[in-house]
Amino acid sequence: MRGDNLAAKDGAHIVKRKRRRFTWDDLELTLLSFPTIAWLIAFCYVPMFGIVFAFKNYKYKPGKGFLYSLFVSSKWVGLKNFEFLFRSPDIANIFRNTIGYNVVFLLIGVTLPVALAIMITQLHSRKVAKVCQTAVFLPHFLSWVVISYFVYAFLSTDKGLVNSLITAMGGEAILWYQEPKYWPYLLTFINTWKTFGYSMVVYMATITGIDQSLYESAVIDGASKWQQTWGITVPLLRPVISIMFIMNVGSIFSTDFGLFFQVTRDSNSLINVTQTLDVYVHKALIQSNNYNYSSAVALLQSVLGCILLVFSNIVVKKIDPESGLF
Repeated sequence: MRGDNLAAKDGAHIVKRKRRRFTWDDLELTLLSFPTIAWLIAFCYVPMFGIVFAFKNYKYKPGKGFLYSLFVSSKWVGLKNFEFLFRSPDIANIFRNTIGYNVVFLLIGVTLPVALAIMITQLHSRKVAKVCQTAVFLPHFLSWVVISYFVYAFLSTDKGLVNSLITAMGGEAILWYQEPKYWPYLLTFINTWKTFGYSMVVYMATITGIDQSLYESAVIDGASKWQQTWGITVPLLRPVISIMFIMNVGSIFSTDFGLFFQVTRDSNSLINVTQTLDVYVHKALIQSNNYNYSSAVALLQSVLGCILLVFSNIVVKKIDPESGLF
C-alpha cells in the first residue's frame, strides 16, 4: 500500500513538472504577445503618471526638464484643480448632456445592433449578407473629420443638399448650425450610424458560433423563425449583450469629442446641446493653457466610470450569474 502511494505521488510530481515545462509553442505565443504588451505599457500604463497633474500646479522650469518641473518645482494643490469644473455655472448642463446622450446611445447600442445582426444572419444569400455587413461596418473606419464634412455637405445653409430640397419644394432654408432643437436627434442618428456596425459584427460572430444542431432540433419540433430567435439566439447572446452593456456603462461620463465638437463645427449657437465634459475641458484648456484642469477631469471621469462599471457588473451578476464581466 505504501509503495502504491509513493508511486502515485511520483507520478503526480512528474505530471506536474511536465505541465510547468515551457515548450516551443509557449515561446511562440509569448513572442506574438510582445507587441500587444508593449502597446499596453506605452499607451495605457506609462501615461498613468500623468495623474499627478491633477493634484499639482504644474509650472515648467527652464533648464531643469519636464520631470524635475513636475515632481520637484511644482507645488501640490490638493483638490483645487477640481474646483474649476464644479464652480462652472454650466455644470448642470454639462452633466445633463454628458449623461443624457450616453444613456440614449446605450439603449440604442444594446437593441439595434442585436436586431440587425439577427436579421442579417437570417438572409439566405451569403453575398447579400456580406454586402450588408460591409456597408454597416464601413462608417466605423471613418474619422469624425471626414464625417463632419459629410454632415456639412447635407446641412450647409446655402448649398446643402437638405436645404436645396426644402427650397425646391417651396420651403424656407433652415439655419441648421444655429438651431439647437434639431441637434439632439441629429447627433443621436450620426453616432448610431457610425458606431453600431462594430457592435453588430461582435454579435454576428457570436451567432455564427452557435451550434446549428440546436436550430435543426427546433425545426424538427416545428418552431418558427421567431420562436428560434427568442428561444435559442437571444438567450445565447445574453452573456455578450451583458458584457457590452457593462463596458458602455463604464464610459457613461465620457463622450466622443469628435462627435460633439467637430461635427457641430464648434458652433456657439449649439452650446446648450453640445457642451459635454470633454468639450468643456478642451475649451478650458485652450483658454487657460492649464493641463492640470484636463487631468483632473480625466481622473474624475475614470473614477466615476470605474465605480459604475463595478456597480453595473454586480447588478448583472445578481440578475444572471453567468453573464457578468468579471
